[in-house]
Amino acid sequence: MGRHEKLLSQLLGGRADANVGFDAICALLRRFGFQERIRGSHHMFRRAGVEELINLQRDGDKAKVYQVRQVRAALVRYGLTTIEGDDE
Repeated sequence: MGRHEKLLSQLLGGRADANVGFDAICALLRRFGFQERIRGSHHMFRRAGVEELINLQRDGDKAKVYQVRQVRAALVRYGLTTIEGDDE
């Protein structure tokens, strides 16, 4: 199981939302094909076919808890629950 799969499992399981690394969740979203735009401290992610704009901010080296929950809701809503060919 690769690092992206482990993070995805943690996200979808709702375990340790306060312990999700900011850089890791950004990398996961990019892996799912989201385009990142940075404005100051806001990292905004957009993807074709996904209505929501996902906005992430750092809380130290972690992502903010409520934003982790928003990412989980978007991934589940759009069926982005598996990663193909994760070998990292």
